[in-house]
Amino acid sequence: MEKLTHQFIANKWVPIAGQRRLDVINPFDETRLAILTGGDAADVDDAVRAARAALPGWRALGGRQRGEWLMRIADALAHRREALMHCSSINNGKVLAEAAIDLDDAIACYRYYATQAGDLEARQGRPVEATMAGVSAFEYEMPVGVAGLITPWNFPLVTSAWKIAPALAAGCTVVFKPSEVTPLPELALADIALEIDLPAGVFNLLLGDGEGIGAPLARHPGIDKLSFTGSNGVGEAIMREAAAGTRNLSLELGGKSPIVVLEDADPEQAADWIMAGLYFNAGQICSATSRLIVDQRVVEPVLAALSARIDALSVGDPLDAHTTMGPLASAAQRERVRGYLARAKEEGLIAVRDEHHRTLPEHGFFVAPVLYRDVPADSALWREEIFGPVLCAHTVSNEQDAVALANDSDFGLAATVISGDAERARRLGAELEAGIVWFNTEQLVLPNISWGGMKRSGIGRELGPQGLAAYLELKHVVGPSGD
Repeated sequence: MEKLTHQFIANKWVPIAGQRRLDVINPFDETRLAILTGGDAADVDDAVRAARAALPGWRALGGRQRGEWLMRIADALAHRREALMHCSSINNGKVLAEAAIDLDDAIACYRYYATQAGDLEARQGRPVEATMAGVSAFEYEMPVGVAGLITPWNFPLVTSAWKIAPALAAGCTVVFKPSEVTPLPELALADIALEIDLPAGVFNLLLGDGEGIGAPLARHPGIDKLSFTGSNGVGEAIMREAAAGTRNLSLELGGKSPIVVLEDADPEQAADWIMAGLYFNAGQICSATSRLIVDQRVVEPVLAALSARIDALSVGDPLDAHTTMGPLASAAQRERVRGYLARAKEEGLIAVRDEHHRTLPEHGFFVAPVLYRDVPADSALWREEIFGPVLCAHTVSNEQDAVALANDSDFGLAATVISGDAERARRLGAELEAGIVWFNTEQLVLPNISWGGMKRSGIGRELGPQGLAAYLELKHVVGPSGD
């Protein structure tokens, strides 16, 4: 069993100032993987000081050189791919096939922003056409400064890549807090920083929970930019802290995403895409399309196809190559999902598939894959983010009602439309209130396509050029022309 007693600050492992003990648990067998000493405000002070000291040198390097460092991080992750897949499965509970996707996504993200960093340097000082004679103007994109980055437990190494890669590409230095639930895969980033000899203080990693590290980081006056992915409650608290310094802020928060199946859809194909959008990672996805809006003319074959696929899921040891759904990441998350299942019974929801249809392992933080039909639009399970393998279905009679029901939500992160007519699906997708909409496909997440939501799903965008822009400040230099 590992004991985590040091923070990574300025390329050194230094003793953690805090004294609280946090257990890191294997969600499959419930054994203790590590004992983590939770950090506190003194650790945050040290890390921010190191990041501020490193900022001028890192900013001055230029985008091409920063891009070379990002490529080295990507190469080092690729070299560790198999080991990190195993580590992620043990710490998070996701099956090996899903962990492999995560590693590939993280590597692609660092490579993408390596290229973006070079492009950033090439366009610095580009002329802007002025509307007044005799005036010249030039445009620069400058790093916002020291970035405080806070990530959740559901996609270790992936969500961190979405923040660290663009921040470093932009010329920011970083203080990174991974989730205390899944810190083990993220520790590889510190080892990589040492291996590639990344300049000291550019990347700092702090271990601890929200109380010990997250809150002091959010309120620290030495942080110029905050980027957080997680729950709405915590995001709102961080927003309040950021207000004190009028600081730059990005929030990627909750979702309650719809998947719309029109009457001309192939039920079998639709069922495949529905499964991928909800039961992947045991439903612990912010973009999980957990509200199934299906035309009444195809509801029965769609539910039948879904039932067969749910029954075919192999729920068990995430390290077993035959397993297709592992446990939830923590006991706390299991209890949260169980609470919603209890509410479903209170509401009298109709279960097509639930815990009565499956025998679960005797240990581990498992919840059976669940499917409810004819769920009222005012049900708590229809309206609130559950973050587990729980799918709720509701029927409609036409596409106008489908769009209206899809948009009737406090959230607007993602959505999917499935139709036998691709152009029709794309057209309806344009009507949905979501930051990303897929049509006739699974949830494709690409490093060059922006990610983020509307309404209560957050502020700002990650990935794509917009993800880089989140760590930049725009500046224009204006003066007389040389004519």
